[in-house]
Amino acid sequence: MITILGAGLGGLILSRILHIHGVDVRIFESDTSASARHQGGMLDMHVESGQAALRAAGLYDEFRVIVLEEGDASRVLDKTGRVHFSEAGNGLRPEVDRGALRAMLIASLPEGIIHWGHRATGVSASADGSYVIAFANDRLVKADVLIGADGAWSKVRPLLAAVEPVYAGLSFVEARLTDASFRFPAQAEAVGKGMMAALSDRKGILAHREPGDVLCSYAAFEAPIEWSNGDWSNGGRLREDVLARFSDWHPSLVDLIARSEAPLIARPLYALPVGHRWERRPGLTLIGDAAHLMSPFAGEGANLAMLDGAELAQAIIAHGEDVEAALASYEAAMLPRSEDAAAQSAAGLDMCFNNQAPLPLVDFFQSMRSGVEA
Repeated sequence: MITILGAGLGGLILSRILHIHGVDVRIFESDTSASARHQGGMLDMHVESGQAALRAAGLYDEFRVIVLEEGDASRVLDKTGRVHFSEAGNGLRPEVDRGALRAMLIASLPEGIIHWGHRATGVSASADGSYVIAFANDRLVKADVLIGADGAWSKVRPLLAAVEPVYAGLSFVEARLTDASFRFPAQAEAVGKGMMAALSDRKGILAHREPGDVLCSYAAFEAPIEWSNGDWSNGGRLREDVLARFSDWHPSLVDLIARSEAPLIARPLYALPVGHRWERRPGLTLIGDAAHLMSPFAGEGANLAMLDGAELAQAIIAHGEDVEAALASYEAAMLPRSEDAAAQSAAGLDMCFNNQAPLPLVDFFQSMRSGVEA
């Protein structure tokens, strides 16, 4: 029996592939149901990682059905609203709503594999080599093979590595507009059909289009950790604080935040140190953000989580009864790969939030375009 803590994309891919190959698997998830909360925005699925994982799971055709057509378009602006770069996209990295992708993966599993409403409060090692998971509902579960797919603040990670996520010095504030093309035409035009990044003065307003004519936007700016950990339960106070930071930005951009129909949500950005490692521990490993939390500025997080899940499943299947060999083989490939991706993500953050922005990002996109054309 393989026990997975966390029903995110990585844990679900892992479970799906194990299940279709006849391996007993169970997932414990803190959410009370599949629809308990909004799962986040759009993801671009990379050929070599996210799409490869979906193919391994036998779900690639189902994935293509939920892709947002033309959602891979990109635009780069400055704070005046001037467009520095615009591209329609080429379909190689199709965009998909994270919630729809997760729902598809959940639907691919039989009832009973996912145990909802199990929020882990801690994981401990037993003398017999197994692990005991303690849950907030007072349940204790014993696991001989435990996979930590439980995200940034993993309860499994402390058994492997004495490392915690570090605040990146940057905070996001999330906003949402619905029926955008009809009710907010200036904002819909600014965003375009896919992703928009407006960058200046070490700040940004980032947005992407979601299915159903929804715009999800983020105000991004440097702030001390005390700001990020502050009490922002008063939504009006948070709105005033954010708008003051963007008072000299073009209204078509600022209104993506100012006119939000949903309450603004403060989201501090954390990352694990680039290249951190751990020693092998029998019956235990990590996937996704639990293993290599990084900034979103290379688009790798969800893709790597899914690839982790797929490769770990394939290693377990290939090694049969020798689970230790499977875990060691998986980690030998995953750790250096995630180090490279984390370094790219850190570089991407620096590229977007500096005194020359948006020009470094424009140069990057143009160099990518030249490489594709060549």
